[in-house]
Amino acid sequence: MSATATPNPKPKDRPLGYTAIGVFLFFGATMASYASVTLAWPGTFLDRGWMLNPAAHQQLATLGRVLAFPFFFLALALFLAGLGWLRRRWWGWTLAIVLIGINFLGNVFTVSRGEWVKGGVGVVFAGLLLTYITRPRVRDYFREAA
Repeated sequence: MSATATPNPKPKDRPLGYTAIGVFLFFGATMASYASVTLAWPGTFLDRGWMLNPAAHQQLATLGRVLAFPFFFLALALFLAGLGWLRRRWWGWTLAIVLIGINFLGNVFTVSRGEWVKGGVGVVFAGLLLTYITRPRVRDYFREAA
């Protein structure tokens, strides 16, 4: 086989949920980009989006612009993971595991601080994602393309 991924594999060959994971990674990149921009340039009309999670905005805004850079790098990592994922690159699959694994550990930490609901939902969701993307069928789908 060649080193490049099959550009358009038959839909029946794709694992169920494959596209949804790619979209999820791009959505995460969008949200991290939004956080980066609104933290770097506070006080614009874009701040209205934080009404969906005012507690997070208050916590992040107190740390100021310094957090814009980590959110930018997170957005870049999520974008690259989404790109690699949808192009069936082994590194995209690996990067997705690393990023979701870090999120899982962050949620475990949140639970350990006593935020049971917030952290618990995150642990369950990230755990389900990790379980899904590490299944042999999904892993082999990426190996076949390598």
